[in-house]
Amino acid sequence: MSRLRRPAPAPPVRAVHLGLGSFFRAHQAWYTDRAASDGDAWGIAAFTGRRPDLAQALAGQDGLYTLVTRAASGDEFEVVGAVSRAHAAGEHDEWLRLLASPDVRVLTTTLTEAGYLRAASGGLDLTAPAVARDVAALRDDPRASVGSAPARIVAGLLARRAADAGPLTLVPCDNLPDNGAVLARVVDDLAAAVDPTLPDWIRGQVATATTMVDRITPAPTDADRATVLAATGVEDAAPVVTERFTEWVLAGDFTSGRPAWERAGATLTDDVTPYEQRKLWLLNGGHSLLAYVGSLRGHATVAEAVDDGSCRGLLQQWWSVCAPHLTLGGADAEAYCTALLERFANPRTRHALAQIATDGSQKLPVRLLPVLRRERSADRLPDAAVTVLAAWLLHLRGSGAPVRDVRADELGALAARVDAVPAVLAALGPDLADDAELVGAVRGRCADLLGRR
Repeated sequence: MSRLRRPAPAPPVRAVHLGLGSFFRAHQAWYTDRAASDGDAWGIAAFTGRRPDLAQALAGQDGLYTLVTRAASGDEFEVVGAVSRAHAAGEHDEWLRLLASPDVRVLTTTLTEAGYLRAASGGLDLTAPAVARDVAALRDDPRASVGSAPARIVAGLLARRAADAGPLTLVPCDNLPDNGAVLARVVDDLAAAVDPTLPDWIRGQVATATTMVDRITPAPTDADRATVLAATGVEDAAPVVTERFTEWVLAGDFTSGRPAWERAGATLTDDVTPYEQRKLWLLNGGHSLLAYVGSLRGHATVAEAVDDGSCRGLLQQWWSVCAPHLTLGGADAEAYCTALLERFANPRTRHALAQIATDGSQKLPVRLLPVLRRERSADRLPDAAVTVLAAWLLHLRGSGAPVRDVRADELGALAARVDAVPAVLAALGPDLADDAELVGAVRGRCADLLGRR
């Protein structure tokens, strides 16, 4: 038995990542590793969002980890070396030092939908306690340790401005429509609250790309670590398991340079929106449907849920509703859905419905509501969307997957009310609660779902 060790020095750090986790390592780090060529290697210094455990494990392996690509036919193993350094969130001085370095040209992020801390208006929620604390801390000391992701980015930009380190490109990698604009806005809002002169500097020195990311990456387990040891003879404390399929679409000006991600198969385009719609509505929307309806029916994984004829039929109904609204067109949607069924049905991926069900209050507004609103404007009420909303409400009451949501206390109280349906729908969007036909349909579907279990 051996441990992972680098046979040569790690690539020089030219990128920083916030949100060290499985998806980043299966996606952006993998693309960066594969994009490397002689004389053009980009090492990544990656920071955790909160806990230090993963950073410690990777630091003990020189940043290396095993990527297990899990196909129905078997597993493939490769060691990914793009993470030159792994850091815990608490290593704030190192975060500031790196972002003040002219060698660092790109900052990528995986924050999750909740990590942007947005208000209903779409901008930063400056009233959130975590945000208010960070704003006060940075006003008092630009090098102060902060906790929220937007504040960590702004602190890094303050350090970069002070060092006159040159231009930087932000590359958000979260499942949000127009994620570049979302990140740029929350950063600008926080920067303005901390230092009114900072937004102008950001506009002159910091570009923000927009991306669409796609690769199903379940949380690793002890069994996965045992699989790596048995297959490779290497004791890896931080392997990643993922599927064979992967896609990355990027748009934006990388004025300070970037890895040649297209060498690894990434798509560079002028407009991410058509790819974004397809991914968010079909894959992510389908995942949310399976998470709430499938777990309500006793299933634990995506593969189990899609093997259930009722869930599978509802999924295909949802896709049929989405298809006419997609910019890429019907033929592309049909091929994508065919591939999705194969991906979802792979029992070896073991993508937990409980993992997908997390933070539904942040996910459903971008995965479900855009299509539902288009349908309502045409005076149609799609049954699949009604069923997802009903299953989510029942989830908030304790049925199906456990509730892990940044708004859990608020939503749990709303779901317990006598008028729970309009109250919960209003938490997603006031227009939903004002739609009497939708409210009535969701109320009736809740009763149906409880009766079918």
